[in-house]
Amino acid sequence: MVVIGKSILKRLVEEYRVIDPCFEEGFDGDGYVLTVKDDVTLNYLEHKNVISREIVFTPPDFVAHLTSKSRFGRMGLCFLNSVKVHSGFVGRLALELVNLSNERKPITIRSGDPLIHIEFIRREGEPSPYSGRYMFQYMDEKEVERYIGIIETKFSNIFDLKSLSEVRQNRLISEEI
Repeated sequence: MVVIGKSILKRLVEEYRVIDPCFEEGFDGDGYVLTVKDDVTLNYLEHKNVISREIVFTPPDFVAHLTSKSRFGRMGLCFLNSVKVHSGFVGRLALELVNLSNERKPITIRSGDPLIHIEFIRREGEPSPYSGRYMFQYMDEKEVERYIGIIETKFSNIFDLKSLSEVRQNRLISEEI
């Protein structure tokens, strides 16, 4: 497995919309910095799922890894997720955060704040794209339709399109309680 460079990532953004929306200032070294969709404040020891503003599509021959920005880590914000985005996944990411601040003060993350680095890694072997219940999470119907079109056009021989249709109907649209 190899971390892809900025030039290849930009090509993937153009060809498959692997990050959407995507802005030039978000590119950082060999990856991209994902931002937060909505303002959120975490009190001391509070855990919340924070949704990325960007939709992420990990093509079937890639996986992605996540690391948190050190700015928030120095404040005491801890990133709890597994650090992998499955090949074939499409959706906004639910970033699991907890405030472990030594000062025991609230930490606020504003909409658009850079929060998580994402790096795409080329994988080897037969593709086995993600098809679980979080596929297309936090996406509206128009966004899902756009990515279904990409999958049907570019990857119809890899994805089970019938299964994707079922997942689409049962996707997570908002935070479950």
